[in-house]
Amino acid sequence: MTGGSGRLGRSVVRALTDDGHEVISVDRRPLEGLGVEQRDVDLTDADATSRAFLDLRPDAVIHLAAIAVPFSAPEPVILNTNVSMVWNVLSAAVEAGATQVLAASSPTVIGYGAPTGWRPQYLPIDENHPVAPWNAYALSKQVIEAAVRTAVARDGDSVTFGVFRPCFVISPEEWRGAPTQQGHTVVERLDNPDYAAVSLFNYVDARDAGDFVTTWLKRASDAPNGSVFFVGAADALARESLQNLVPSYLPGTEHLAEALAGSAPAFSSAKAELLLGWTPKHDWRSELDAARTATETAPS
Repeated sequence: MTGGSGRLGRSVVRALTDDGHEVISVDRRPLEGLGVEQRDVDLTDADATSRAFLDLRPDAVIHLAAIAVPFSAPEPVILNTNVSMVWNVLSAAVEAGATQVLAASSPTVIGYGAPTGWRPQYLPIDENHPVAPWNAYALSKQVIEAAVRTAVARDGDSVTFGVFRPCFVISPEEWRGAPTQQGHTVVERLDNPDYAAVSLFNYVDARDAGDFVTTWLKRASDAPNGSVFFVGAADALARESLQNLVPSYLPGTEHLAEALAGSAPAFSSAKAELLLGWTPKHDWRSELDAARTATETAPS
């Protein structure tokens, strides 16, 4: 897999190894304690990527490596880096004989947060919702999805491809107070809805995303080749129902938000459950309660 040292990658590595897979992480940033073999490869270099994959001869490739945060680098750098990596990885995986390739996209392809204004066409949002990326990161993820469709058209007789859109990833240590990728803690995101509103309060526990990957490897043939899946928690990262919160941030969505009763999320993972049998196991209330209990019972 690529990107095993990242916030999502660490949990995916753990899920794969727990499921009995032999994992090799290809990443420019080796991570001490990752627990698997690691290779330092520049995936923006097509020749280096090809050589590495021909040496490894993977049965399956999980592609997570990317500049993972919007606006964390200049826009051309984000676009060029993420697009070149996915093209090189897809090509090298097929050349090396892999029979399964799963690439990570993002819910940002939907276009929420656009400075010129954006509203969903319907709620909850599923994989059929139109995409409208407005920054280099989201555009790079749309190109990743297009690259997978290209690979299916070219190599789909011999390789099974897939795409997943993990929601805002929260790693296990972040439930215990470590900052999330935007710098706020989970509790701060809950206490101040402004932080999570831009992404419609979506999130997923990294362990659930790892479980999705292992499930896809087992069940990918049950879905059409190249299928795209939202992968999110079964609830919203909010203390208040999205029936009220969404219209307060997106005026004019009152009727659409009626579908988001109780703790329902704005993004649906029903396709993953229907085609693959995957459902999330973690939710923010249980995880914060567990973290609080662990703190209270820890020896002083």
